[in-house]
Amino acid sequence: MQRIKKGDTVEVISGDEKGKRGEVHEVLRKADRVIVSGVNLVKKHQRRTGNVRTQVGIIEREAPMHLSNVMLYCPNCQKGVRVGFQGEGHDKARVCRKCGHVFEERR
Repeated sequence: MQRIKKGDTVEVISGDEKGKRGEVHEVLRKADRVIVSGVNLVKKHQRRTGNVRTQVGIIEREAPMHLSNVMLYCPNCQKGVRVGFQGEGHDKARVCRKCGHVFEERR
């Protein structure tokens, strides 16, 4: 089971963006990276490519960051926390290691 999933709120724990929070847009499992909204913004210089409708000019977008640089944000603790698991098999759920808050309901 994954510790961080698409749609989770995470907090950045290291790097230039330390302390910022955002929602996970995408998890890139093979590269161990996540794309978080509003965090790790980079500027991409995009030029016209034929007659295809694309945004042209300098585009600001989110770049992937390593999974180890983010922690799941717990609304009870009001900070990034480590993730534990409760249950087995299909009943497994992610929980906060500090306060025991369940992040999603079990099936």
